[in-house]
Amino acid sequence: MTKRFALWLLLAAVVAGLDQLTKQVVLANFAHGEVRPVTSFFDLVLVYNPGAAFSFLADHSGWQRWFFLGLAVIICSWLLVLVKRHQAEVLQPLAFSLIIGGAIGNVIDRLLHGAVVDFLFFHAGRYGWPAFNLADSAIVLGVGLMILAQWRESRSQNKEAQA
Repeated sequence: MTKRFALWLLLAAVVAGLDQLTKQVVLANFAHGEVRPVTSFFDLVLVYNPGAAFSFLADHSGWQRWFFLGLAVIICSWLLVLVKRHQAEVLQPLAFSLIIGGAIGNVIDRLLHGAVVDFLFFHAGRYGWPAFNLADSAIVLGVGLMILAQWRESRSQNKEAQA
């Protein structure tokens, strides 16, 4: 294993670790469903999401827990291959490592709690964004960076083709 590959894996582990640490703090200090306002637009809450993003499939009988666990393992395996392939770069492996770390954080929740622990809730009046966590934030940031990297690569290839 190269040093760069190990550093990308370490980043994924740090993301998963920070995610679990924040969730443990919330679990130790909140009752399920408890809401603590922080600002007029942001609350800390404790909710469990047995589904995926935006509570997709949350109202099903429980099979989705194993589906999302399996899906996360497959995606993380594929992303690990991509991290290894792109380890000398910066943007791509950074994106992949953030996604892997976030996915692992949520996998741990599904294994321990049967659902993902969410606690960050942004809202405006009666309208709110679904509660989420640090792992979700890392995944979204990672996907955004992955799109940016692909866009940059596409622009670079177009410039080379025109030259």
